[in-house]
Amino acid sequence: MSDKQPSFVGGHPVLDFANTIAWRTDETRRVDRVPGGAADWRHWAVMAGLLDPEPDTQLSSQDSELDALIELRGALEAVLDAYTDGEAPPAPAWETLRRAILRAREAAALPRALPLRWEPGAHGLTDLRHALALRAEELLGGDGLSRVRRCAGPGCGWFFLDRTRGGTRRWCSSGDCGNRDRARRHYARTHHQA
Repeated sequence: MSDKQPSFVGGHPVLDFANTIAWRTDETRRVDRVPGGAADWRHWAVMAGLLDPEPDTQLSSQDSELDALIELRGALEAVLDAYTDGEAPPAPAWETLRRAILRAREAAALPRALPLRWEPGAHGLTDLRHALALRAEELLGGDGLSRVRRCAGPGCGWFFLDRTRGGTRRWCSSGDCGNRDRARRHYARTHHQA
């Protein structure tokens, strides 16, 4: 888990959005992977497939949208943490998410086609926030919710969809947090035997 480059290990854009904070559960190592302004978030969103790659001519005026985007990320973190802990979501986070979903639906198009599917815009940070809110509604209200897990790696806290047959995936990445866990267990075994 590099602390600087975006990583898309969540298996869902909403989980990857929450995962833009590295080392979420370790305050001493916690790092925002998209620490810049609107241009950095736009870059992340294009890589995540949520915004069109064409340049946005109004990007500089969207810095005011950053606070709302960060607030949504915090709310999603709290709701997902509560879910993976088997607890009810905190009321303030739930209200933030509820308001974001309502605003996103209000702004989205609803093409005259079945199945029904809200279509947010795909250009600026407001569109990104709406897209993430609508995707959160799909994830948190659909069958995929039962597969949402939080990485068992100490300090990691990243979320992912467990698509294994038996639902046994423990880490955000077997090659990263999984390797650290295996190395830790090997070290403990070899030093215990010595």
